[in-house]
Amino acid sequence: MNESIEGVSEHPSTHIRIVAAVVTDQSGRVLLVRKRRTIYFMQPGGKVEQRETPLETLAREVNEELGCTLLRAEFLGMFCAPDANEPGRIVEAMLFRAEIVGAIKPGAEIEGVAWIKPSEVGGLTLAPFTQFHVLPLVRSWRSS
Repeated sequence: MNESIEGVSEHPSTHIRIVAAVVTDQSGRVLLVRKRRTIYFMQPGGKVEQRETPLETLAREVNEELGCTLLRAEFLGMFCAPDANEPGRIVEAMLFRAEIVGAIKPGAEIEGVAWIKPSEVGGLTLAPFTQFHVLPLVRSWRSS
């Protein structure tokens, strides 16, 4: 897989570069997490550290947040949305469809885990990136 991602900004101070994982189960539900002291559910993932490739970041975040191992990842695209937890900032998310193994054991920074049907959010408060980019994309897989 080509590790360089076209279209990523030069990191203006308002932008946060992240990777995010779309993890689905056999029934098509999507895994969401809620980080401590936040109200928003979102994809597992996080900020890219210096000297890390996007896939290295994804594997690290899946392990830290879920206690799982990343088996495979397919790059789905680059998406921008308002950051849910840092007002006034924009996330530049490199989104990957991820296959993981291992029992999900939320890490220290995760306060909630939910499996949802992409068309049935229930009462969850979703991060803008999840609401406006990820779930519509996942719903499109089922209709194609």
